[in-house]
This record gives sequence, structure tokens and C-alpha cells, in this order.
Amino acid sequence: MSLKKTLSTALLMVASCSMTALAQGPAKAPVKAPFQVCKSTYALCTSARCEEIKILDTTLLFSCGCDVKTDEWSVGAHPCEPVKEVPEGQLIRSRYHPIKTYIRCSNNRPWAMCLDSPCIIDKNDKTKAKCTCSLVQNQGDYLVLPEDSDGCTNGIVSSATIDDLDAITDFLETQDKLLPHDFTVINTKQK
Repeated sequence: MSLKKTLSTALLMVASCSMTALAQGPAKAPVKAPFQVCKSTYALCTSARCEEIKILDTTLLFSCGCDVKTDEWSVGAHPCEPVKEVPEGQLIRSRYHPIKTYIRCSNNRPWAMCLDSPCIIDKNDKTKAKCTCSLVQNQGDYLVLPEDSDGCTNGIVSSATIDDLDAITDFLETQDKLLPHDFTVINTKQK
């Protein structure tokens, strides 16, 4: 095979590959997972009771009493952060750990969304933290744990929508460090 014929063939192959690449469009950035699994000290607010934080007589936030978990696996929308020293004490974030059972609430009552919220560890009881969580309402069915069986109708609880629970569970099914549980739903609908 002559050198001219070899170069022509190589040039044709390069041009063909280039056209194919251009036809596919620009390279896409890798898709980042919607959640992050890691091991850390965090606040677990899944069954937390909350109090209103009023600003100009309007409830915009909640203060929720959460349990502190030390050096355990959890999932959140952001990577784990180390415990930080702040003037109020020690700052950690609220994260999620899989649940086994829940009660489904189907009403328009407000509840607290605590995932990734800032929390201050209690100076007198290092197993407890107060987390500042956002107010959520009218986002669809939400859940409470069996120990908060009146959480659908009384007080304010830290919660998540059933759709949020399904999304985080689907993500955890792809992980090997923190696996979800099979759920037991105590009821199908709770007014």
C-alpha cells in the first residue's frame, strides 16, 4: 500500500470520527448524584417535634429537637461536614438514615423539612441538637413515624413527602454503604 493511500485512509477515518463526535453535540458533564452518602456526626430529625420560629408574627421556620448520631452512615443532599465550633456551641447538619415504618399523612397541615438544616448540639446533653428547619405545606402526602402517631393531626413534626422518601430510597438502592429497608406503611391514608 502506498504512503499516499495510507495517509488518505487515515485522514478519512479521522474526519469520519470528528463528524460523528460533532453530530453527537458537546460532551456532557458527568451527572452528579442527587444525594451523598457518608459517615459523620449528624442530627437525625426523622421523629423530631418542632416549635415555631416567628418573624414579624409570621411562622417561617421551625426549631426541631433532634438526636445526635456520632460516626454513623447517613445520606443528605450535600457531602458530610466535620463538626464546626461556633459561638453557640458545635454546628452539625441534619441528615437522613433509613426508616422501617411510617404513617402516611394526607392533609394540608404544615410540617418541618430538616434535611441538611443547620443544628447546634446541646451543651448539656451532647446526644441532642436543635435544628432550624424550613416550613413546608401543601406538597403532597407526608410521613410521620409510629412513635409520632398523632403527628398528622397535632403539633409540628419533622417530615418529608412520600415522593421525597421514594427518591432517597431509590438512590440508596444503588449504594453499598447505607441500604434502605423494606417499609411497613401502617396506613395508606391519614387525614
